Amino acid sequence: MRRLAAVVLTGAVVVSGCATEENPGDPLQVAATLEPARPAASPEQSADLPGTVVPVGGGSSVVVAGGRVAVAVTDPPSVVGFDLGALSAPPVSVPLPGPAERLVASGDAVEAAVPAGAVVTVRPDGSSSAREVPGGPVDVVTAGGRALVAQREAGRVLVGDHAVGGINSPDRLVAVGDRAVVLDRPRSAVFDLDPSADRPGAGLRAGEGATNAVADRFGRVFVVDTRGGELLAFSANPLIMRLRYPLPGGPYGLAYDAARDLLWVTLTERNEVVGFDVSGGEPVERHRYATVRQPDSVAVDPDGGRVFVVSGYGRGMQVIG
Repeated sequence: MRRLAAVVLTGAVVVSGCATEENPGDPLQVAATLEPARPAASPEQSADLPGTVVPVGGGSSVVVAGGRVAVAVTDPPSVVGFDLGALSAPPVSVPLPGPAERLVASGDAVEAAVPAGAVVTVRPDGSSSAREVPGGPVDVVTAGGRALVAQREAGRVLVGDHAVGGINSPDRLVAVGDRAVVLDRPRSAVFDLDPSADRPGAGLRAGEGATNAVADRFGRVFVVDTRGGELLAFSANPLIMRLRYPLPGGPYGLAYDAARDLLWVTLTERNEVVGFDVSGGEPVERHRYATVRQPDSVAVDPDGGRVFVVSGYGRGMQVIG
């Protein structure tokens, strides 16, 4: 395992390396082009799969909330909800104004960020309400009692009527106490964000092609470097890199089980999901399972510990445990 501690100056970006020809003034740009990393393509799955597979269309995100597991289906754009106590029962489908990029638990409800211009709240009974959000909303989170919306096209994070600008591509938001960490996929960088400020704080590179992030109960932010094949960990406020852990196989989907301190990571190149014990200072592998093809997203039932892996290829939702 490799560890790397990075030094951060408050209000400044501290990085190594040099800028590129495309954007010579941006020290956080690592690659020759600002092309975000994407999930690695999966081969056909020939292994026996543990658990059961529930039919569902190609999914972009999955989350557990309100006694249900919800899947964002791309065609037709909808949120499909399954009862955790009766997964074989017919699901409830709620239409969306466009494909959702991300589903987030908000109490018993699910928030769907739809880049076409809306955030849709889906309740356990199948009712829903939508609010228009311009600027390409792609993620939502609550930090310090305030709702934050990442607006990718606008390059900002919306906090009520206030906006934190100066972010090239806010693709993922992670709440850490009353603050947040923003992941910028094209620059493969993370930024500290004070919702009351006008601009983000310190920023650090996050590997060669970071794609997803999640926080644990200790306040650490885990990030997968899909292009570089690593698991990274950062502390927030101040933003410091604490861990670099080699993880080959195209890491992409992330979910954290706070009751068991298990971090689940999907490996799309291998059609696998791996569970790491992160209760200590370094990850310890505890579980490794074969999955449905193209395991782009994963979620965990916080009560029972069941793991839900959804195929972005339309091969269903695998339930493990």
